[in-house]
Amino acid sequence: MMNFELTQEQKEIHEMAMKFARNEMMPNASEFDLKSEMPMDILQKAWELGLVNTCIPCDFGGNGFNTIDAMIITEALAYGCLGMNTAIMANDLALLPIVIGGTKEQKEKYLKPFTESYKIAAFCLTEPGNGSDAGGLKTSIKDGGDHWIVNGQKMWITNAGYADLFTLYGTIDPELKHKGISALIIDAKTEGIEVGAPEKKMGHCCSDTRSVTFNNVKVPKENMLGKPGEGWKIAMQTLDHSRPMVASSAVGGAQCALDHATQYAKERVQFGKPISGHQSIQFMLADMATKVEASRLLVYKSAWLIDNGQSNTKLASMAKRFASDSFMEVATDAVQIYGGYGYSKEYPVEKLMRDAKLIQIYEGTSQIQRLVIAKEVLK
Repeated sequence: MMNFELTQEQKEIHEMAMKFARNEMMPNASEFDLKSEMPMDILQKAWELGLVNTCIPCDFGGNGFNTIDAMIITEALAYGCLGMNTAIMANDLALLPIVIGGTKEQKEKYLKPFTESYKIAAFCLTEPGNGSDAGGLKTSIKDGGDHWIVNGQKMWITNAGYADLFTLYGTIDPELKHKGISALIIDAKTEGIEVGAPEKKMGHCCSDTRSVTFNNVKVPKENMLGKPGEGWKIAMQTLDHSRPMVASSAVGGAQCALDHATQYAKERVQFGKPISGHQSIQFMLADMATKVEASRLLVYKSAWLIDNGQSNTKLASMAKRFASDSFMEVATDAVQIYGGYGYSKEYPVEKLMRDAKLIQIYEGTSQIQRLVIAKEVLK
């Protein structure tokens, strides 16, 4: 039997997250976007409410959220501000590999501190020459006796300038391709780490994005997740969890764009009546609403599969592909409905359109998602 009803607890989680999004994030979103500055006070408040680090299990100090709970929270926070949500979501992306592949000792040491005070983590996979082709990464992990030695550069790393911890992927042997990829937990204060200047981006401007260079960085042997060569498996399992989360952020942004466009269409008068009375606008709103709802259902199903111990690789990529592309379309239509006002920074849909583009790119582009989906279909 199917049941699309949220539990009472989930409804309360959604209400709390939406209240925070509307009262704390939305009123400040434009300011921090224009300043390209991380809103640390707001992020701290989100942590205090339990809206950060949703992936940490109860055993290690977490709130015990399941995957559906995390999607509800992410959608609400993305409704408030995509850039702030990216900074929050990046913590889960960096901590998930520890949840998935870490030993009990690693989880105790590295997850618990994130529940005791507000800390920031960063996921280091992408490189200057390897984005979609993550299996071809060049960052080296060499055996240094009682430690590992890391050399290489990572690119487009969210939270890099504020991170307390890095989860890094490198290779023990480039000739091994995917089978050589390994994952390390690295203290951000370790000697030899150089963090670059903030990137100047089209959207998500209040999230911190930088390059990170590792110069002969020594990492304790016990900081490897799994065994040498098991990093790719951990990364793929991580993405199965995180792609629905990114898709959920697309749903939140698209819902926000739809709500703004709907309200504006009711207020804006042309040819003697609100533009919502014109069929051309009604058809646009109908298509926008359908895309939002279809995206949400894909997100929930992909999350439900995880919570029920089933593989969600195909559904996670479907959700990420469809929701991100739909968000771009919905945001573009919202700008169109606003007309010239939609192109102005004084109105919210301009920012939503800029923010939407990144969702089609990070965590695997829409084209990469199609490759994953096709591979699953052809099995």
